[in-house]
Amino acid sequence: MGKIIIYEHANFQGLSREFTTNISDLKDADWNDCISSVKVIGHPWVAYQHADYKGHLLVLEEGDHDFVGKKMNDRISSLQVITENLHNPQITLYEHADYQGKSRVIREATNLARGHDNDTTSSHKVQSGVWLLCEHSDGGGFQYLAREHEHLPNYKRERENGCSSSRVSCLR
Repeated sequence: MGKIIIYEHANFQGLSREFTTNISDLKDADWNDCISSVKVIGHPWVAYQHADYKGHLLVLEEGDHDFVGKKMNDRISSLQVITENLHNPQITLYEHADYQGKSRVIREATNLARGHDNDTTSSHKVQSGVWLLCEHSDGGGFQYLAREHEHLPNYKRERENGCSSSRVSCLR
Protein backbone atom coordinates (compact mmCIF):
# COMPACT_ATOMS: atom_id res chain seq x y z
CA MET A 1 0.00 0.00 0.00
CA GLY A 2 2.75 2.47 0.83
CA LYS A 3 3.32 5.25 3.27
CA ILE A 4 3.84 8.96 3.73
CA ILE A 5 6.67 10.47 5.75
CA ILE A 6 5.98 14.02 6.92
CA TYR A 7 8.57 16.57 7.99
CA GLU A 8 8.16 19.73 10.02
CA HIS A 9 10.49 21.80 7.80
CA ALA A 10 11.19 22.13 4.08
CA ASN A 11 13.85 19.89 2.49
CA PHE A 12 13.05 17.01 4.87
CA GLN A 13 14.48 18.78 7.90
CA GLY A 14 13.39 18.65 11.53
CA LEU A 15 11.19 16.06 13.18
CA SER A 16 9.47 13.46 11.02
CA ARG A 17 6.63 10.97 11.33
CA GLU A 18 5.47 8.09 9.17
CA PHE A 19 1.87 7.09 8.39
CA THR A 20 0.49 4.06 6.53
CA THR A 21 -3.23 4.74 7.08
CA ASN A 22 -5.55 7.75 6.93
CA ILE A 23 -5.50 10.23 9.77
CA SER A 24 -8.56 12.45 10.00
CA ASP A 25 -7.12 14.88 12.56
CA LEU A 26 -3.38 15.43 12.87
CA LYS A 27 -3.96 16.98 16.30
CA ASP A 28 -4.40 13.41 17.53
CA ALA A 29 -0.80 12.73 16.48
CA ASP A 30 0.54 16.12 17.63
CA TRP A 31 1.28 17.09 13.99
CA ASN A 32 -1.44 19.63 13.15
CA ASP A 33 -0.45 22.62 10.99
CA CYS A 34 3.30 21.97 11.03
CA ILE A 35 4.12 20.00 7.85
CA SER A 36 6.43 21.56 5.25
CA SER A 37 7.78 18.61 3.23
CA VAL A 38 6.82 14.97 2.59
CA LYS A 39 8.00 11.74 1.01
CA VAL A 40 5.39 9.47 -0.55
CA ILE A 41 6.11 5.79 -1.14
CA GLY A 42 3.56 3.77 -3.12
CA HIS A 43 -0.03 5.01 -3.39
CA PRO A 44 -0.71 8.75 -3.68
CA TRP A 45 -1.94 10.70 -0.65
CA VAL A 46 -4.17 13.75 -0.25
CA ALA A 47 -3.31 16.44 2.30
CA TYR A 48 -6.23 18.57 3.52
CA GLN A 49 -6.19 21.98 5.14
CA HIS A 50 -8.76 21.00 7.80
CA ALA A 51 -9.53 17.94 9.90
CA ASP A 52 -11.92 15.29 8.58
CA TYR A 53 -10.62 15.71 5.01
CA LYS A 54 -12.09 19.19 4.47
CA GLY A 55 -10.87 22.45 2.96
CA HIS A 56 -8.17 23.03 0.37
CA LEU A 57 -6.40 19.89 -0.75
CA LEU A 58 -3.07 18.87 -2.20
CA VAL A 59 -2.59 15.59 -4.08
CA LEU A 60 0.83 14.12 -3.35
CA GLU A 61 2.01 11.49 -5.82
CA GLU A 62 4.85 9.07 -5.19
CA GLY A 63 8.17 10.82 -4.72
CA ASP A 64 9.93 13.45 -2.65
CA HIS A 65 8.17 16.78 -2.13
CA ASP A 66 10.77 19.10 -0.58
CA PHE A 67 8.14 21.82 -0.03
CA VAL A 68 4.35 21.46 0.09
CA GLY A 69 3.83 24.95 -1.32
CA LYS A 70 2.90 28.31 0.12
CA LYS A 71 -0.81 27.50 0.17
CA MET A 72 -0.40 24.37 2.33
CA ASN A 73 2.83 24.99 4.25
CA ASP A 74 2.11 24.56 7.98
CA ARG A 75 -1.62 24.24 7.18
CA ILE A 76 -2.19 20.48 6.82
CA SER A 77 -4.65 18.98 9.31
CA SER A 78 -5.58 15.59 7.78
CA LEU A 79 -4.08 12.99 5.44
CA GLN A 80 -5.83 10.39 3.30
CA VAL A 81 -4.32 7.65 1.13
CA ILE A 82 -5.79 7.01 -2.32
CA THR A 83 -6.46 3.28 -2.48
CA GLU A 84 -8.55 3.11 -5.65
CA ASN A 85 -7.16 1.49 -8.80
CA LEU A 86 -5.85 4.34 -10.95
CA HIS A 87 -5.59 2.32 -14.17
CA ASN A 88 -8.29 2.83 -16.82
CA PRO A 89 -10.03 5.77 -15.11
CA GLN A 90 -13.40 6.97 -16.38
CA ILE A 91 -15.69 9.87 -15.46
CA THR A 92 -18.84 11.13 -17.16
CA LEU A 93 -19.42 14.87 -17.08
CA TYR A 94 -22.90 16.36 -17.52
CA GLU A 95 -23.78 19.83 -18.72
CA HIS A 96 -26.61 20.34 -16.23
CA ALA A 97 -27.37 19.33 -12.64
CA ASP A 98 -28.89 15.91 -11.94
CA TYR A 99 -27.01 14.31 -14.87
CA GLN A 100 -29.00 16.16 -17.51
CA GLY A 101 -28.03 17.73 -20.83
CA LYS A 102 -25.01 16.94 -22.94
CA SER A 103 -22.65 14.34 -21.47
CA ARG A 104 -19.03 13.49 -22.12
CA VAL A 105 -16.96 10.49 -21.05
CA ILE A 106 -13.36 11.30 -20.07
CA ARG A 107 -10.67 8.62 -19.75
CA GLU A 108 -7.47 10.68 -19.40
CA ALA A 109 -6.21 13.98 -18.03
CA THR A 110 -8.03 16.68 -19.98
CA ASN A 111 -7.85 20.45 -20.24
CA LEU A 112 -11.46 21.44 -20.93
CA ALA A 113 -10.43 25.09 -21.36
CA ARG A 114 -9.19 24.21 -24.83
CA GLY A 115 -12.56 22.97 -26.08
CA HIS A 116 -16.31 23.42 -26.04
CA ASP A 117 -16.82 22.05 -22.51
CA ASN A 118 -14.93 24.73 -20.54
CA ASP A 119 -16.96 25.93 -17.53
CA THR A 120 -20.09 24.05 -18.65
CA THR A 121 -20.09 21.04 -16.32
CA SER A 122 -22.64 20.88 -13.47
CA SER A 123 -22.63 17.23 -12.39
CA HIS A 124 -20.62 14.02 -12.79
CA LYS A 125 -20.47 10.27 -12.22
CA VAL A 126 -17.16 8.47 -11.63
CA GLN A 127 -17.11 4.98 -13.09
CA SER A 128 -13.50 4.17 -12.13
CA GLY A 129 -10.38 5.75 -10.68
CA VAL A 130 -9.98 9.02 -8.79
CA TRP A 131 -10.20 12.40 -10.49
CA LEU A 132 -8.99 15.84 -9.48
CA LEU A 133 -11.43 18.40 -10.88
CA CYS A 134 -9.97 21.92 -11.07
CA GLU A 135 -11.65 25.26 -11.64
CA HIS A 136 -8.78 26.66 -13.74
CA SER A 137 -6.89 25.03 -16.60
CA ASP A 138 -3.59 25.33 -14.69
CA GLY A 139 -4.99 23.19 -11.85
CA GLY A 140 -5.66 26.18 -9.61
CA GLY A 141 -8.80 27.64 -8.11
CA PHE A 142 -11.33 25.35 -6.50
CA GLN A 143 -10.29 21.70 -6.51
CA TYR A 144 -12.47 18.68 -5.86
CA LEU A 145 -11.43 15.04 -5.50
CA ALA A 146 -13.95 12.76 -7.21
CA ARG A 147 -13.66 9.12 -6.16
CA GLU A 148 -14.71 5.88 -7.83
CA HIS A 149 -18.48 5.24 -7.89
CA GLU A 150 -19.17 8.78 -6.68
CA HIS A 151 -22.11 10.59 -8.18
CA LEU A 152 -22.30 14.34 -7.65
CA PRO A 153 -25.65 15.60 -8.95
CA ASN A 154 -25.22 19.34 -8.47
CA TYR A 155 -21.97 21.30 -8.12
CA LYS A 156 -23.82 24.38 -6.88
CA ARG A 157 -25.03 22.51 -3.76
CA GLU A 158 -21.54 21.12 -3.13
CA ARG A 159 -19.70 24.44 -3.15
CA GLU A 160 -18.48 23.95 0.44
CA ASN A 161 -16.73 20.75 -0.68
CA GLY A 162 -14.73 22.54 -3.37
CA CYS A 163 -16.96 22.47 -6.42
CA SER A 164 -18.22 25.64 -7.96
CA SER A 165 -21.14 25.57 -10.33
CA SER A 166 -20.19 24.99 -13.96
CA ARG A 167 -16.55 25.85 -13.39
CA VAL A 168 -14.49 22.79 -14.23
CA SER A 169 -11.67 23.53 -16.67
CA CYS A 170 -9.21 20.71 -15.99
CA LEU A 171 -9.39 17.06 -14.95
CA ARG A 172 -6.46 14.92 -13.82
